Amino acid sequence: MNMSKKDYDKIVKEASPPTKSYKTIPCAFLIGGLICTLGEGLLNLWQYLDFSEKTAGALTSICLVFLSALFTGLGLYPKIAKLGGAGTLVPITGFANSVVSPAIEFKTEGYVLGLGAKIFIIAGPVILYGTVAAFIYGIIYWLLTSLF
Repeated sequence: MNMSKKDYDKIVKEASPPTKSYKTIPCAFLIGGLICTLGEGLLNLWQYLDFSEKTAGALTSICLVFLSALFTGLGLYPKIAKLGGAGTLVPITGFANSVVSPAIEFKTEGYVLGLGAKIFIIAGPVILYGTVAAFIYGIIYWLLTSLF
């Protein structure tokens, strides 16, 4: 079917519901802010319990990943994401959700071919890019500090 760009744009515009920015932006801000506030609260709790700043940060990250994975497994995270939109993409919780979601989706295919093979289908490229980028940046940093 041959279609001009103008006709295609018209069909897309008709099929796509209009964004309600007046609603979605405050919800994203609120949900993202609540996730960050929870993280800050956990950090303060761990520090109050006499953990060092570094250990408290690690424990906070572990708790946020666990809670995100738990909420995803219970089916609550998608509901929160529907309300909070981009606010749920706060890096650590959004990343945990992106790892757990495919695992849940493909668990019926078995532990090896389903869960094991598909768990990093979304997060895998992020991990790979992050690792390669860190390696390249590390080499550049090392070269610049060695030369100057």
